[in-house]
Amino acid sequence: MIDKPVLVAGASGFVGSHTARALVAKGRNVRVLLRKSSDQRALENLPVQIVYGDVLDATSLQAAMKGCSSVFYSVVDPRFWLTDPAPIYRNNVDGLVNAMDAALSCGIEHFIFTSTMGTLGINPDGPVTEDIEFNWHDQASAYILARLKAEQVFLQYCKEKGLPGVALCVANTYGPQDYQPTPHGKMLWDVARGKVRVALDAGAPTVDIRDVADAALLAEQYGRIGERYIIANEFISNRDFYNMAAKQGGHKPVRMIPQSVAFGIAWIGERVLKLLRQKDFLLSTDAVFLSNVFQEMDNGKARRELHWQPRPVRETISDAVAWYTEEENR
Repeated sequence: MIDKPVLVAGASGFVGSHTARALVAKGRNVRVLLRKSSDQRALENLPVQIVYGDVLDATSLQAAMKGCSSVFYSVVDPRFWLTDPAPIYRNNVDGLVNAMDAALSCGIEHFIFTSTMGTLGINPDGPVTEDIEFNWHDQASAYILARLKAEQVFLQYCKEKGLPGVALCVANTYGPQDYQPTPHGKMLWDVARGKVRVALDAGAPTVDIRDVADAALLAEQYGRIGERYIIANEFISNRDFYNMAAKQGGHKPVRMIPQSVAFGIAWIGERVLKLLRQKDFLLSTDAVFLSNVFQEMDNGKARRELHWQPRPVRETISDAVAWYTEEENR
């Protein structure tokens, strides 16, 4: 009997491409949903079936999911810097709703949704767990609120419409095959090659991109419907994180910029850019706030229920820098 195909939506992205790669390694019959404009470098030489479409096109979603057993949904619009949040909600929320409706219509057996640690609550008394409800609405940016809305609608579909879904609350991802690259991955590489010599005095939970892909496959096998799992590994300060990269690249330790200084620069920069009628700028107080809002996270639920075993962050940094170096030297 031939295995039913599985669909990876968002397969040109960092999470989606690694999920497709992990599925291929397991011998699965993999179908990927891409837009015709998608960068396909991360999928080169992978034996996957490409279906062109868009999550905002319900007909293309139906066609992509037809005959599939599982959907790995990693479509995300990460443009937190947009002045107008409408596209963020349209792509992150409306696109997900379209995909879930198609999944229900096509009888999908497993729907693995890549969410974000940004949907988790803040716990001033210790590590964050999945049980802590979101509790920082007044401080959250439009991007975070859009991702929160997406996850809330997803969990509602699981509870009220029977969507066989599992949500993964993923931390900042790093690792090899970061072709685009991600903004935080590029920062890691810039430090490793000595192009950037300063970093914000903050910290964040991290996770290896390959471990995220492993978590997605484990969630398909072991995840409980309607549950979310924290997919975050070690919390590490920027000082320690970037200095590992700097050392590997043969450079001196980076200098730290205090949070208060960075916030002040961003505050002034925002106002100047607004006076100049500029839009969609990366320099923002929201970005500074988000750089340090996420603290230690408890991944015990994923370890227990999904049998997830993430690798050390030092290995992630080493492999990422080695890959960036190889790519640059090609």
